[in-house]
Amino acid sequence: MARSLKARIAERAEALGFDAMRITTADGPDAMGAALDAFLADEREGDMGWLRDTAERRKSPRALWPDARSIILLGMNYGGPKDPFAALQNAAHGTVSIYAKRADYHDVIKGKLKQLAGQVLALAGGDVKVFVDTAPVMEKPLAAKAGLGWQGKHTNLVSREFGSWLFLGSIFTTVDLEPDAPETDHCGACRSCLDACPTNAFTAPYEIDARRCISYLTIEHKGHIAPKFREAMGNRIYGCDDCLAVCPWNKFAKDSQEAKLAVRTQTDDPPLAEILGLDDAAFRARFRGTPIKRAGRDRFVRNALIAAGNANDVSLVRHVEALIDDASPLVRAMAAWAIQRLDPDLSVVLRPTRLGGETDPQVRAEWQAGARVSAP
Repeated sequence: MARSLKARIAERAEALGFDAMRITTADGPDAMGAALDAFLADEREGDMGWLRDTAERRKSPRALWPDARSIILLGMNYGGPKDPFAALQNAAHGTVSIYAKRADYHDVIKGKLKQLAGQVLALAGGDVKVFVDTAPVMEKPLAAKAGLGWQGKHTNLVSREFGSWLFLGSIFTTVDLEPDAPETDHCGACRSCLDACPTNAFTAPYEIDARRCISYLTIEHKGHIAPKFREAMGNRIYGCDDCLAVCPWNKFAKDSQEAKLAVRTQTDDPPLAEILGLDDAAFRARFRGTPIKRAGRDRFVRNALIAAGNANDVSLVRHVEALIDDASPLVRAMAAWAIQRLDPDLSVVLRPTRLGGETDPQVRAEWQAGARVSAP
């Protein structure tokens, strides 16, 4: 008996290293546009202006490509053997989100999507377009509609087979393919992800305020991080996995088998002292080809200085002090905050000179805040 077209596509997807494949129609879930409108109405997107700029195309796949008839959703497992919470106990090191310890998944997955798209063309004809995260495609609700998993109360996709650890990509095609059934929500009464968030970023189950999320603050946010979030960040210097890692469905998760997604030594929860010593060229060299590079040196060092200020480790003082005169106001401000946390006496010595010569208002504010805290 001849195998179905869907079965043949699935076979080729598996051969390319994808761990899961499902198909849905090019009509987005009914609630997808309304949820985005509500998110934007409350300005919960913060600095992510691209969400607002592309909102209309994001609400429906056919708004992005009117000729699309079907969407092939692909998942690639990036689970690993390490306990995601273990690094939080090592204050001298920065904690990096699991996904960012590897090669940039956009590059890995897009190359494989292009290969699979070519094979779909050969099998089914029509036309295809491939997308992985950077395009205005709401892949999580589409993946839930296709049956890859469901959107948990933390708004991320959860799989019964892979837990929280799936990279997503999609192939839009003009060919009508048999759609799969949506996955049922299996969260039940559990609220582990909501309770685990260090900054209380969830306004309600299935709703998040990105402006409070540590992943947003450490990756997307371009400015100074508000004092009310700094202690809660702990030693998280790029992203946060707490709401993902605590999910009970992770008991079924597996280790990634994709060699291109192996964890890299230079990104695997690096020592803060090393990160604080990076100039722009060294930052680019160390994190070339990884997701971390997109944050840029100044934001990444800003994050590391917050982690240093939380570390209660006096050996970091000299590394922090070296950044007080950094060219970036982001870095100078957090160096002022961190030095006051690590060595208040040194802060008292340095503060008058810094206040006298500092022109950036936020950096001055950090020194002045320290003065108020240390006043008798």
